[in-house]
Amino acid sequence: MLKFADLIDENVEEIAALDAIDGGKLYFFLKIVEIPGAVEYLRYCAGAADKIHGTTLKMSRELQAYTLREPIGVVGHIIPWNSPSHMFAMKVSPALAAGCTMVVKPAEQTPLSALYYAHLAKLAGLPDGVLNVVTGYGSTAGAAISSHMDIDKVSFTGSTEVGRLVMQAAALSNLKPVSLELGGKSPFIVFDDVDVDQIASLALQGTFLNKGEICIAGSRVFVQEGIYDKFLIKLVEKAKSWVVGDPFDPNVHQGPQVDKNHYERVLKFIEIGKKEGATLLAGGNLSNRKGYYIEPTIFTDVSDDMTIAKEEIFGPVMSVLKFKTVEEVIKRANATKYGLAAGIMTNDLNIANRVSRSIRAGVIWINCYFAFDNDLPFGGYKMSGFGREMGLESLNMYLQVKSVATPIYNSPWL
Repeated sequence: MLKFADLIDENVEEIAALDAIDGGKLYFFLKIVEIPGAVEYLRYCAGAADKIHGTTLKMSRELQAYTLREPIGVVGHIIPWNSPSHMFAMKVSPALAAGCTMVVKPAEQTPLSALYYAHLAKLAGLPDGVLNVVTGYGSTAGAAISSHMDIDKVSFTGSTEVGRLVMQAAALSNLKPVSLELGGKSPFIVFDDVDVDQIASLALQGTFLNKGEICIAGSRVFVQEGIYDKFLIKLVEKAKSWVVGDPFDPNVHQGPQVDKNHYERVLKFIEIGKKEGATLLAGGNLSNRKGYYIEPTIFTDVSDDMTIAKEEIFGPVMSVLKFKTVEEVIKRANATKYGLAAGIMTNDLNIANRVSRSIRAGVIWINCYFAFDNDLPFGGYKMSGFGREMGLESLNMYLQVKSVATPIYNSPWL
């Protein structure tokens, strides 16, 4: 695993180019942040591989007992197109450390880096058959993995709709366990005691990073009424300086949407927002570049029941909503079928503690956003899925617990 990590490091420019070409992601972000982060997590899990231990149990009867933690077996990983390198490492690393073999199905839109990773794994000395990459469409290759009787566990990241299909196929085959990281509609809550300029920049990143194609995007921005107007002015000012263009250009903030179908889907949501009465404050137009480019789009006068406030758009579209009290924003932030992440922006420790304990989401960020770490478990509540990736807890998803008991000599159990 450590040799595998070294080889990825040595080939980071080529891998970054593959992901940029495949998915429109920013080349320099891939090269400097995302792929090095994937390497770091691979090394983190490699360090845990020889530290998987069972427990010696103190029994209430005349028995000696302990537990073993054993590999779950063959794992099927189905990964999404929005962060192919990050998701590859997030799923493959703990499964390898746990001693599993696996079949990885990259998204049909972005298969190239996964194939390259398989090549590097072979060069690193992973035995044949341990890490297998199978390309194809979700309806065929993904469905085959989910329903295969010889696959012992499925890990899926993608939409809630497809997550249901994966669960159904797993249940109807060999009842294999499933872990799901699904959609999100995360609240980004701004209280009136913050530095407006600083938090407006963070809100922009929270929605528009990776052209909005990110499950934890804080696209429901709740702003307390005392700073609402001032905050909007700053948002628009900063959105106008957001550069959309060639993902290989180091001065660009946002590349093209992944493909034509998704591009048209995002544009459809923008039109729905207009028709339902939201005010288009910025963007909403096509970039004047050739390709699947959409300008950063900001809606105001958004009500909680509007489609753009309820559905995961997965594109550069932000809804700004006004609130008065802590009680109100907690209720409204939780009024969603999703529960993946949330951001709380305040200098009041009491508010930060109260709101973080009240929001039903798997990850809460206070005065920061996208604050990932190898030790920080990640996963969702409600229809955002279940199971935790990252952290040492991630290894537990790929391990079985076996209990072993023996009688003590001359015990009644003989």
